This record gives sequence, structure tokens and C-alpha cells, in this order.
Amino acid sequence: MTIRVLVVDDSPTMRKLMQVALSREDDIEVVGLACDAQEARGLIKALNPDVVTLDIEMPGMDGLSFLQKIMELRPTPVVVVSSLAEKGTEIAARALGLGAIGCFGKSELSTAASPEGHSSLGGLVREAAEAKLNNRAPEHPRPSRPAPQTSDTSRKPSRLIVIGASTGGIEALRSLLPEFGPDCPPTMIVQHVNPSFAQAVANSLNEVTPARVVLAEADTFLERGHIYFAPGSERHLMVAGSTNDSLRTVLRPGNPISGHRPSVDALFCAAAEKVGSDVTGILLTGMGQDGARGLVALSQKGALTIAQDEQSCVVFGMPRAAIAMGGAQQVLPLSAIGRRALARGLAHAV
Repeated sequence: MTIRVLVVDDSPTMRKLMQVALSREDDIEVVGLACDAQEARGLIKALNPDVVTLDIEMPGMDGLSFLQKIMELRPTPVVVVSSLAEKGTEIAARALGLGAIGCFGKSELSTAASPEGHSSLGGLVREAAEAKLNNRAPEHPRPSRPAPQTSDTSRKPSRLIVIGASTGGIEALRSLLPEFGPDCPPTMIVQHVNPSFAQAVANSLNEVTPARVVLAEADTFLERGHIYFAPGSERHLMVAGSTNDSLRTVLRPGNPISGHRPSVDALFCAAAEKVGSDVTGILLTGMGQDGARGLVALSQKGALTIAQDEQSCVVFGMPRAAIAMGGAQQVLPLSAIGRRALARGLAHAV
């Protein structure tokens, strides 16, 4: 199936460059070119593209404002292509938090750009085309830290919450983490993201939750009320115990696991081995199977395992794989996951 793309950029040169780059992909067709948000709005209605590539700096309505309008009024997969979305900028984190599937730097699209650069953009467009934004259940506003209404007395309280996500995950985390209060169990997150964006994404998540979100560092003792976000490094984020029964972070080099580094499977399997049943594992929206095997390992150890349901996922790949393998004990909409995880995690907080 051919992926139909609308390119939105105020520069005629960049529109042409984008068109040429994407036309090299056998399964991608550029069906329209727009110079600003107003023209793009009309072409989205007329052409109904599968994917929109969007610049940030444009006359009239800027790209971030237009991205928000798209997601509110006509949800369409968007890949941001902008010089402002490079090198870990806060702009990139904001775009991903608003629902962009990915960000791509304009410097990677020069006339001397390598075939690998073009292929990378094509890969982002293909990933975006897999997203099913219209299927997501609307999220309802929630207080910053609702009190759990029930506790899971059949299980020990969680010493640790581990979360994995990929495509659409940053937006999902921005919806989930406001429920995590200043006394939540220590939480570790592996989110597939461009390494240069990791710090900016962690900063943006820190703005929406009463807990403290930090970029994980090696050999840090885990604390309640803290959320440890996998850094954009060539290392896997894992967890280990210590002689005084405390838990600490591990950043370990190694080959990609399940196609990724850092890998959700690496975190989940380490949590299963080192912490066992005292873990709550959450697998959110994402493409592929990373995290599925790890959720099975957690479930086999007696941990509570939760997968996001299809309706609220941008891409159901990772949760679907975990469910098929028997690793997900509960399948919940995004709006119910935080309450369920924290009902156990805070039941016997110390």
C-alpha cells in the first residue's frame, strides 16, 4: 500500500527537497505541498493524507500550534521536520508530547544527504502511517494525585514500577504520569526516543507530574516519588539490588535487545530477576515487540502486569505481542492504568 504524504513547509526549496527525498521511497507518494497552516488545513481536508510532515517555523500559525489543532480537530499522523527539532531541543519534546510520531532534523535533508538519511525519514513516515490516532479513546481530565480507591491485598505492595513505551508513548506518558504523586513507588521508564531528545523529554514529563522525573544515572539508589527516565545513551537501563536491600539503577552497554538500546525487555527482565513479585510492569503503545518477553518474565515471577488496550493505543504492536504471549494479566485503557498501578503501589507505602 502506498503511503500518501502532505509536506508542509514555508520554504519552496525545502518542500522540493522533501518531495525528492520521499519520492525515492517506493511505497511513499507526496500528494500535496503546503506553505503554511492555512493552505495545509485545506489540503488535509481535500486529500486526506496518511501522514503530514510539518515544519515548526512558519508564517501565521506556527507548527506547534497547528499540530495541536490537527490532533484536536482531525487527528492525523504527523512527523515534524524542522531545524528547531534537532539536538535535543525542548521544541522536539513539546511536539512529541502533543502527539507527533517523530521528529527529523532539516540538516539531515541537505542536497548532500546520504541515502541513509532519506531512509531514516522514510522509516519515520512508515512508522507514522501505522499509527491509528482516530481509534484512541478520549482521555478525561484527572487530578494531579487521586487517592487509590482500592488496594490489592492479594499481592505485596510494589517496590518498583517499570514502564515501557515506543510510538505514541510520550503523549501517553504525559497522560499517565500526572497520577504519580510525591510518594509513588520508584518508577523506571524506557521510552524509545531519539537519544538527543531524552533529556528534553524527561524535562517535559517533569512538568506534568508531582513526582520528580530525572534522567537515569548509573548506580543511583531508587527513591519513592522519583521517576527514572532511560537516557539517550548506548546503554540499557536496568535495576539491581544491594547489600542493604535497596534497589539501584544500572546502565549497561551491550548489543540491542529486541532491536533496541535501551530496551524495554532489558529493564523488565532485570526487574523480574532482581525484584520478582514486588513489581508492577506497564507496557504502553508502541510498534514491534520490545517489552513483550519482559512482561511475560514479570508475570511468571508473580508481578502485576498491565498492557494498554488497543483503543487507546497509537500503535498496538507491543501490547498486542505481550497479550499474545500471555504476559499481560490486565488489559486496560490508558485512563485506568495509573489508578490500577498505584492502588497496589501505595497500598502499604512506607
